[in-house]
Parts: sequence; C-alpha cells; structure tokens
Amino acid sequence: MIPMEALQECVGEKLPLDERGGRMSVEVDLLLQEAKESIEAAQNYRSELQQRLNGLNQARKQVRGSSGQAREALRRHFTELQAAAGRLLTERLATLLAEVDAIEADSVKPLDDCQSLIEHGVSQADELLKEGEAALRCGLGEKEDKLGSFTKKAMHIHLDSLPEVPALVDVPCVSAQLDDSLLGVLRDRVSRLGSVSAHPPVQIDELQERPGSVLARWCKVDEDFAAADYRLQYRRSGSGGGQFEDAYIGRDCEFLVLHLDPHTDYQFRVCARGEGRTEWSPWSIPQTGYTTLAPHEWCPGTEGYILSSRKNIALRSDSSQARYPILYSKAPTYFCGQTLTFKISAAGQVDRRDSVGVCVDSRKGAESLQRDQAVCISTNGAVFVNGKEMTNQLPAVTVGSAVTFDMEVVNLFPVSNNNLSEGGNFKLRVTIGSGNREVVFDWLVDQAVDCLFFGCSFVHSGWKVLVF
Repeated sequence: MIPMEALQECVGEKLPLDERGGRMSVEVDLLLQEAKESIEAAQNYRSELQQRLNGLNQARKQVRGSSGQAREALRRHFTELQAAAGRLLTERLATLLAEVDAIEADSVKPLDDCQSLIEHGVSQADELLKEGEAALRCGLGEKEDKLGSFTKKAMHIHLDSLPEVPALVDVPCVSAQLDDSLLGVLRDRVSRLGSVSAHPPVQIDELQERPGSVLARWCKVDEDFAAADYRLQYRRSGSGGGQFEDAYIGRDCEFLVLHLDPHTDYQFRVCARGEGRTEWSPWSIPQTGYTTLAPHEWCPGTEGYILSSRKNIALRSDSSQARYPILYSKAPTYFCGQTLTFKISAAGQVDRRDSVGVCVDSRKGAESLQRDQAVCISTNGAVFVNGKEMTNQLPAVTVGSAVTFDMEVVNLFPVSNNNLSEGGNFKLRVTIGSGNREVVFDWLVDQAVDCLFFGCSFVHSGWKVLVF
C-alpha cells in the first residue's frame, strides 16, 4: 500500500486531511446531484416513451377498429344490394312471364273456339256421308224416302259454308325483347359504387369555449373534395351521453353550439356532402370539448320583462308597468376577448332610447343604456359611448338582426398586475358589428375592469332578444 505522504508528493502540494475530505464531500454531492438528475431525466424519458406507446396503441386501435367497421359496412351494403337486386330481377321476371301468359291465353281462346267449330262440322259431315252411303245401298222401296231425307239434311248443313281460319300473320307470335346494354350500364355504375378513404374529408379544427356554449370550427383535409354542405353533431360524453344529434347543417365552417352545461365534456363530429350528391361523407373523428364559463343570463325579477327558462331570452312585456325599462345581466359575465351576441327575434314599436350594449355596472334609475360607463347601439343604428352619440352609424336593428360586441383592454396608465380593482384609467378597444358593417373605437372607463355587465332597454313591449 502506498503511504499517504508519497501520494501527496506525486500530486504536488500537500493538503490538510480535513480540506481533502471536504473537497471529496463536495465532489460526492455533485455526483449524487448529477445521479439524481439523471434518474429523474430517465424517469421522465420513460414516462414520455410510455405515453407515446399509449398513443401508438390508440392509433393502431383506431386503424384496426375503423378498418373492421369499414369491412362490415361494405359487406352489409353489398349483401343488402345483392338481395334487393335479386328481388327486383325476380319481380321483373314474374311480371314479364305474366304478360306472356296473358297474351297466350287471349290468343289461344279464339283458335280453340274455331277448332271446336271445325271439329263439329267434321262430325256432321261424317254422319252425312254415312247416311248418304246407306241411302245408296238401300232397296228401291226405301231409296226415295232415304234420299229425300239425306238431301234435306245436306241442305241444312250448308256444305258450301266453311269457317275462316286466321292466317299466321294475323296470329300473335310472342317474343321477348331484352336490352343487353343494361349489363354495361350496371357494370359502369357498380364500378363507381362506394369508395374507401383513409381519412374523412373534413375534420374538427377547433373547439373554443364560450359562456354556456362551444364554438366549433372545422376545415377540409381533402382539397379535391368539393363540399356543398356541412353537418355538425354533438352529444354529451360518457356512457349516458346518448346518440349524436344535429346541431347545424349548412355551408359555414363554424357554428356556436348553445345550451351546454359548464364543466361537462361533449363530443363533436362533422361530415360533408359533395356537390350534386345526396349522401353524406364519413364522419370525422369525434373531438371532446367543454366550457368552464357560465352561460349569459338576464337578471330575473326585472319589472317589465319576461325571461325564458334558461334566462337567455328576454321579452319586453307591458311597457306601462316599468318606468325605467333597463334589463341587465344577472352578473358581469362578459369578459374582454370574448364575443357577445344579441339576436333580435321579435320587434315592437321603435323608440330612440331602445338599446342593447355593455356597461361597467348595473345601476338603477337610468332610462336607457345611453348613459355614462356604457357603450350601446340603438335600434336605429346609432352608437353611443358614455352617453354620447358617435358620428358613425350601423344599420338599423330589426327582426333577425345579430349585434356583436368584441373588446380588448388597452391600458392608459400602469395598473397593478395582481389586482385589477386597485384602480387606474382603462381604455377598452370596442368593435360593434351589425349586418355587414362594424365600427371600432376606444372606450375610456374610470376603473380597471376584467368583466362587464350587458343589458338592453326597450320602451315599448314586443321586443325579444337572445344573448349568447
């Protein structure tokens, strides 16, 4: 064993034992830390690989499962088609054979009648011949009587009258005409019957949560597919979700699915129908979406308004019962960055104070939303900001109109990031859309806000508005 002194001489400067021990402890700690980091990295690596294996298993399950379903669908369709085609051919054959039987029966009957008449004449002629021959062979005493009787009978039979037998050209000659081109047409149609694709022509592209709803967007993945219409369906996820139900059929590539329960998973799928076709394409792979945002609701109990069961539709009732006809939302549920939509489904008498819009608070006592700390659009299309009318104007609001509000925050002065309620002037960039037009402006509010109330004010009854 080499002495410690000799080892120190080999490495150079001689170090105290406690210093050497401290350095070795640091090195051991570093090695332990590196080992721990390597173990953690290996665990994460293994976890990531395991997730990818699970993804591969799901992909393989989807390929094999969908392939099995496609085979079953093809076999079932062609089996049903073969059976239906066999029934149609059998029915057509029976119809044609019945027509042949009818022609034969109608044509043979007069021939049989003619044959019976001729056979009757032949029988009479045979009897007459026998009687004539017997008259010739009898004796002279009886000959005169028998010849007289024979002559009278011959005159009665009218031996010079013969029945007419139809010529062959006048008798039906039954034949069957068969169109050999049917096989060619059938071969051509069968060769184009059905198709197999690795991917559906359309897929769900995005599911965006909205208050009490989900905005579904989809896109084509097959550029050669010319879509005429799209069909969106949804259902609640889980074993009790039930069957998919239609949410939208039309040409748009997005749709807002309303009346969804928050914090509940829903499955969405879409298909398309090609130009000039009647059948729908295969369904897209179902995608799961949900919303965590509570649905927009009008405030219940407001005098002069009747609400639907979901509280998202308000009907202005008897106008004489409410002096201040403003209906606010139940809570400040509109957040900047979202799109708020008012849909007018019925209209009453127009008043210049009629408005729909967004406000910082739900103060009582105002006659209209055309007030401070609010932005709104009146039913004649005028836009009001903090009670002042803008020069820009939108189309008048009528039955079927949809008015949208979009807002984003622009700070004028610094505000605490931890608490928006600490104050400071705020500027909101507002976009109001109605019809095919929109106006964009900045709205200055006297306090920092991250959520807003919405409201409507109608002086006269009959107005009905849906908010989402």
